Order: sequence, then C-alpha cells, then structure tokens
Amino acid sequence: MDPVSLSLAAVGLFIAGVLKGATGLGYSSCALPFLAAALGLKTAIALVVIPAMISNLTLLWSTGHFRQTVQRFALFYAAMLPGIAIGLYALTWVNPRSAEMVLGALIIIYSLYSILRPIALLPAGLERPLQTPAGMLNGFLTGLTGSQVMPLLPYMLSLGLGRAELVQATNIAVTLASGFMAIGLLGSGLMTLPGLGASILAIVPAMAGVMLGTRLRRLIPEGRFKLVVLVVLGLLGVGLIVR
Repeated sequence: MDPVSLSLAAVGLFIAGVLKGATGLGYSSCALPFLAAALGLKTAIALVVIPAMISNLTLLWSTGHFRQTVQRFALFYAAMLPGIAIGLYALTWVNPRSAEMVLGALIIIYSLYSILRPIALLPAGLERPLQTPAGMLNGFLTGLTGSQVMPLLPYMLSLGLGRAELVQATNIAVTLASGFMAIGLLGSGLMTLPGLGASILAIVPAMAGVMLGTRLRRLIPEGRFKLVVLVVLGLLGVGLIVR
C-alpha cells in the first residue's frame, strides 16, 4: 500500500476504534466501510481481522457468564466455522464489487435494526433449532464480507438476554469468528505474512481510538451519539452500494 492508502487506513481504524469505545458497536462493522472505500474489500477484511479480535478479547474475562454462554450457544458457534470457510472460498472467486454491495446492504440493515430495535422475542422452543442455520449463515456472511453482525445481532436480541449475557454472547461469536478468519485468510492466500504484520500493527490506531471513545462516552449522551453513528454507518453502507 502507498503512503496515502496507509494514512487512510490508519484514520479509518482510529475512527472505528472511537466508535467502538463510545458506543459498543461491533469494531469490524465500524471499520469496514471506511477501509473498503479506501483500500478495497479484500484488503480491508485482511487488515481489520486482528484489531477486531483484540478489541473484544478483554471483554471475554470482564463480562462474566463465559462458560454458561459457550454451553448455551455451542451449536451457533460451531456452525459459524464451516460457514466462514464457505464464505472465504466464495470471496476468492466472487466479483469484489458484488461482495462490497453485499457488505453495504448488511451495514444498512445493521444500522436500521440497531436504531429501530423491534421487539420480537423468539419462542423458547425455536432457540436451539435455529442455532445451526443462523450460525452457518452468520459465518458465511462473515467470510464473504468481513461483517460479523448479521444475523448474529437480531438472533441474540430476540432471545431477551440480559445486557451482560447479550454482550458476552455476541463478543464470543465475534472473537471466535475473527480468530478463525485470520487462519482462513492465511490459508486461502487472501492474507500474506506481511498482511498479517500490517493487521497486527493496525492494533495501535484501533486501540488508541477505543481509549478515546471510552472517554467520550462519559461526556456525550450515549443514545444521541449512537444514533448519529448509526446514521453515518448507514450512509457509508449506501456509499458502498452506489459508488
């Protein structure tokens, strides 16, 4: 990457970190619209995977409910892995422009869903049967686009989980998906060893942004700031589709 691309990538990683720290939104979903617009989707996915994993690792131990959550959603998490493999395989031959449009659509859906948050609780009897198809679809879209929130977010919200349980359930999924994505990207050739090094270096602007965003959270009303962020993300998603 040339210096201009590197600068744009660093700015995108930093801004995504600010959004993550201030609102708790998924790091990849915040970063990918910036990075895909500047560098292309395949490069963006490879660059964001390590910062996304690191930004969530600390929450694994601080949120609680780890063992219970893994046991409850084991089928969902297991089904993500083959889904990611299939999605990454599709990414190697699909038209990058088509994948960018899919990503843009997912970002728009994510933004609208997070703003509206429709209350539609899933009947208890459907929770377990839907874990495998929901996990497989989530993995496929993660592998194809790098975005890890659909249908993870709607599925988890539909279960009526407490705040800590919701954060832990989604955090485990994102951390697991990021780690498996890194392995899959290296194995498929979509990420080279220098690319892995760049992704590791990307932790620096990402974490600097998270630290600043965490401080901003105390100064700005969370609901108002989150609404602005989601609207901006939605517009970025539109930009990925129409550009």
